[in-house]
Amino acid sequence: MRIMDRAGFSRRALLAAPTALATPAAAQTGFPDRPIRLLIPWPPGASADVFLRAVADQAGRRLGQPVIPENRPGASGTLGAAALKDARPDGYTIAQFFSGVHRAMLLADRPNYDSIDDFTFIVQLSGSVHGICVHADSPWKTLDELFAAARANPGRLTYGTLGASSVQHMTMLDLAQRAGVEFTHVPYRGGGELTTALLSRQVDMIADASGWAPTVADGRFRLLVVWGSARMPRFPDVPTLRESGFDVVVDSPYGIAGPKGMDPAAVARLHDAFRDALDDPSTRQVMERFNLPRLYMNTADFAASQPDSKAAERAGLARAGLLPSGR
Repeated sequence: MRIMDRAGFSRRALLAAPTALATPAAAQTGFPDRPIRLLIPWPPGASADVFLRAVADQAGRRLGQPVIPENRPGASGTLGAAALKDARPDGYTIAQFFSGVHRAMLLADRPNYDSIDDFTFIVQLSGSVHGICVHADSPWKTLDELFAAARANPGRLTYGTLGASSVQHMTMLDLAQRAGVEFTHVPYRGGGELTTALLSRQVDMIADASGWAPTVADGRFRLLVVWGSARMPRFPDVPTLRESGFDVVVDSPYGIAGPKGMDPAAVARLHDAFRDALDDPSTRQVMERFNLPRLYMNTADFAASQPDSKAAERAGLARAGLLPSGR
């Protein structure tokens, strides 16, 4: 399960992007000649927010203009990309793009954007390492123990996520179906709220990206399982879902997108700046802090991956019985 062409110019131009990106055409446009806005669809302090701020700072240094982060939390992290629908395609408004944008479109009664045709896909950067945490004083030391308690108490155990239909919520629904258990979902608006909720025992567990890493490291939370394809180097004793008997891998890749119809030269400038910023030592330090993987894709590959990403989201919604009729 992966709980992860049109970019405003022709498919031929898209597939030729690796060559086009190497040309000096971008320099002739004068782009950028003013600051660029990067819409971050998470509250300040979330692991993705910290990473995107770091990579934006380094990209701005390479572009010669600041890339200014602007938080747009809410709607399970889709407000940033949704705002691109009405933005000018001049390269001065960009946003994080991830598979949840496809999911939101599939769930909407009246979608106000097409999650493939209405965007220019610039570069894929990273992803998120998710996991399930309980309070350090919890009686559950393994995922098996947690699920055994859920079977004995249907619907009584609660878990927090970043909201209904978020990747965390969708994965927990999938795991509950596979295990034959029932939990009660409690949505929150951000990673900080999730941390507070578990510390204060408002919920029995949280399912979130690696913003919990510092709290696990200092002994206040217990990490039961991670959702990636491999164990985390920082917590090598914690098993993956596959090692725990569930054939599920969640890496949630994400990158940067802009509005439909961007100038390929501006796309090239942004791609190169963010690609190089990804490997800057200061960015790598943030990635190591939150155990974020390097999942770089160039413009053509990032765009070409979107139909499969959308199909995976449709399949996940169908498994959970959430896919609206006709989608």
